[in-house]
Amino acid sequence: MKRKITLKQIAKELDVSISTVSKALRNSPEISADTKQKVQAFAKLYNYRPNNIALSLKNRKTNTIGIIIPEIVHHFFSKVIRGVELVANKRGYNVIIGLSNESFSKEVINMEMLANGSIDGFILSISKETQQLQDYHHFNETMSQGMPIVMFDRVVSDIKCDKVIVNDFGGAKSAVEKLLSNGCKSVALITTKDYVSVGKLRTQGYMEALRDAGLELKSELILKLDDRLDYEVHLDALEQEIEQLFKTNKVIDGVFAVNELYALSAMKVARNLGYSVPDDVQVIGFTDGVLSKHATPSLTTVSQHAQIMGEKAANLLIDRLESDYGENDEDNYSTVVIETDLIERESTK
Repeated sequence: MKRKITLKQIAKELDVSISTVSKALRNSPEISADTKQKVQAFAKLYNYRPNNIALSLKNRKTNTIGIIIPEIVHHFFSKVIRGVELVANKRGYNVIIGLSNESFSKEVINMEMLANGSIDGFILSISKETQQLQDYHHFNETMSQGMPIVMFDRVVSDIKCDKVIVNDFGGAKSAVEKLLSNGCKSVALITTKDYVSVGKLRTQGYMEALRDAGLELKSELILKLDDRLDYEVHLDALEQEIEQLFKTNKVIDGVFAVNELYALSAMKVARNLGYSVPDDVQVIGFTDGVLSKHATPSLTTVSQHAQIMGEKAANLLIDRLESDYGENDEDNYSTVVIETDLIERESTK
């Protein structure tokens, strides 16, 4: 009997990426005919079965939920997990956590590993690399085998499943409106590249607030950082980019940052350059983490209510698991929107 093989093993044997293998198996026109033939022949030889999801799972409950998160050392995701566990434990479910570490291949492997009999359904936030590649085959394959998915925070509109999202656009717009009402005339934005869905929505909220106030959008005031660089490790690189933003735009009197790290780094850089926060520059960050409360000065933030998000996601998934989940349910999927709050602290007037 030939051994079972995974996407990762096929990719390794043929010296191509996991994404290439998955596209070749789906006959994607993006992949050359030669590569498709090679991948498909190899998969057939080793009797490849998509996603390793055991069909017997449909008839066997484990009362366990799998959570896939992009980052483990992150206040937001830890609060989401807390919310999931609170609801899961109350309703008689256990929780297993997998880490994608912002990697497409790790996300696929985690799902393959957990879906082979360990869990009943997934709660997940998509990795940045998956969003960049726009390869969502593993989600569709998982659900086609009768295993429900609830996406939270970073979601894909093309995937039909239950979702829990934050009002990223509205939260960002309110934050920038606060800076403008406090007298800021030149508000800078520190954000991610547009392939990160939440960063894109928060950027749109910033732009809408400026438009509504009749202010000109100035591209030189928008710093889009490449999130593939782990800025928590390369803080110097992050601070250098923000310093350059301040030095080339001396009129900046307000900063809206799409996450806590960017906001705190902006405060540090501004103070090092001789600015007083909030007298000269006011700063607001998205995500209310532990550091925001204890920074000097403390940081005004947009709170995402991460624990509530986790609770909502868990209830959606367990409700789905305890109903007769099937392919005909796709018209009944719901998207829950969590509204944000602005928590005012010392970094704004």
